[in-house]
Amino acid sequence: AWGRATLRVMGVEVVMEGARHLPRGAAVYAANHGSVLDFPVLFGHLPVDFRIVHKRSLYLVPVVNLYLWAAGHIAIDRRHPFRARRSLARAADSIRRGTSVAVFPEGTRSAHGEVAPFKRGSFLLAVRSGAPVVPLSLAGVKAVMPAGLRGMRRGTVRLIVHPPLSTDGRGVGEAGALAEEARRIVAAGCAA
Repeated sequence: AWGRATLRVMGVEVVMEGARHLPRGAAVYAANHGSVLDFPVLFGHLPVDFRIVHKRSLYLVPVVNLYLWAAGHIAIDRRHPFRARRSLARAADSIRRGTSVAVFPEGTRSAHGEVAPFKRGSFLLAVRSGAPVVPLSLAGVKAVMPAGLRGMRRGTVRLIVHPPLSTDGRGVGEAGALAEEARRIVAAGCAA
């Protein structure tokens, strides 16, 4: 509800395409990350129960930190590889128990609007848990918010759900190739 209300106040309409591709059961939803609007778009319009994998430093933001912790979202400490691996292992366990996760595999918001290379950690998570990867294109976000909140414009964002990519039979060594496959799909959706 908060995601839809936030977007309505900002004058942003979201059109969802490809809902038929949503799998039953847990999945790793991999989306491009163009702006802070990505969060209300996903929470307001992706019709599945999911948790986000986020950078641990978000716990430093008042109010947001309480929400992230209370809702059971998954923090990754990217500055400490051992802690990051341990967090990803816990996230994979959560997925195996039926919790879907949403990730922004670029690692940070794209300043230029192009879909940057996807980091393989999110895809290791999918392979280790056996969950499919569902590429999501958030198209039009940069047109609505080209320069942050000050440059905010009314407009339409498309949330495109692409067919799931199976992780069956894929080993951890194939996570990089899976990441690139998902990135190509997401980028094509954003460009269309």
